[in-house]
Amino acid sequence: MAPPAMSTEKEQAIDDWLPITSSRNAKWWYSAFHNVTAMVGAGVLSLPYAMSELGWGPGVVAMLLSWIITLYTLWQMVEMHECVPGKRFDRYHELGQHAFGDKLGLWIVVPQQLIVEVGVCIVYMVTGGKSLEKCYTVACPDCQPLRTSSWIMVFAAIHLLLSQLPNFNSITLVSLAAAVMSLSYSTIAWAASAHKGRVPDVDYGKTASTPAGQTFNFLSALGDVAFAYAGHNVVLEIQATIPSTPDKPSKKPMWQGVVLAYIVVAICYLPVAFVGYYVFGNSVDDNILITLQKPRWLIAMANIFVVVHVIGSYQIYAMPVFDMLETFLVKKLRFRPGLPLRLIARSLYVVFTALVGIAIPFFGGLLGFFGGFAFAPTTYYLPCILWLKIMKPKTFSLSWFTNWFCIIVGVLLTLFAPIGGLRSIIVNASTYKFFS
Repeated sequence: MAPPAMSTEKEQAIDDWLPITSSRNAKWWYSAFHNVTAMVGAGVLSLPYAMSELGWGPGVVAMLLSWIITLYTLWQMVEMHECVPGKRFDRYHELGQHAFGDKLGLWIVVPQQLIVEVGVCIVYMVTGGKSLEKCYTVACPDCQPLRTSSWIMVFAAIHLLLSQLPNFNSITLVSLAAAVMSLSYSTIAWAASAHKGRVPDVDYGKTASTPAGQTFNFLSALGDVAFAYAGHNVVLEIQATIPSTPDKPSKKPMWQGVVLAYIVVAICYLPVAFVGYYVFGNSVDDNILITLQKPRWLIAMANIFVVVHVIGSYQIYAMPVFDMLETFLVKKLRFRPGLPLRLIARSLYVVFTALVGIAIPFFGGLLGFFGGFAFAPTTYYLPCILWLKIMKPKTFSLSWFTNWFCIIVGVLLTLFAPIGGLRSIIVNASTYKFFS
């Protein structure tokens, strides 16, 4: 009987080394920082543009409905973390395996989770590089410009260092800085717009002249709004860092953190979307900081804030990928856990995301298409399907109807948002340059 105990000890030692399960002493406010950092992307700056394609009525409904649905599905994830007494589902795919079986659960969750997490990391590489470039050109307009690829390399160098931080708790300060910055640049965006006042002859009509163009732009904007709320891919992994006992389950502190995070999300998103659209109408750019242009020092500062926020967001989305990578290397390929393995594996991942970002700097445009297949399921309706499968609410009860409503909305988003994304790729394909 000794060998099984030995292997259990060995497995425990591996779990104590892996990033998600190595540290379980997080406070409730850590989850607030991490959730804000995961959810509030630099995409908040494109919300006024999305509003201009949707119009006031549908735009306001889309913004508020997305906030309510995703808060509900996030609550479900928090509740299901310990839905089996004495067991914690520390990773999204573990919950999937509990609901659908070991093999099917992995295949349903992991590909979608990887598309989102790796995709977001690549987009943030490009966003970070471009924001650094903007800071440079605004601060020094007469200086010799550098290629975007050079700035992406600078941004990647920061991550080569930060990616060696072992787990979620060790990146708490990075995450706090990122959460503060997201609140700061969002405030700059809407306050500077409000200060500027409505532009003369503001037009709230649609930008496209043909019905087909308007429809495609509408679908694309719907996707932009929906994906602005996609932070669910890392929520169980964040909850795994919070201590839990039968008397004090982790869901209580985690839910406190989530509620605070969602209040911050509302403060970031709603004023930017509504004030930006009110002031500029359909003349707003897809990044409101570009529309503002002046004062220069404020825009430079906002771009620095974006850089700091994107640094934190990259780390939050990379951590579950590091966990999968290290689990695979240690448990399947039998590598020895330790610093050399971590240094090589994580550095290769950072280099990979940087190289894809440099080769395909228009990756963000592609994510609108691919993201539709992964963002909507993991955020809008996979939690509801898991809830129906695991919690089995009574047929035709309020919970049953609510879940089916979210599933229908999510499936429609999965079907229609990529259509808008695909069209924007086709329309903008002529402007796409590899290795720019």
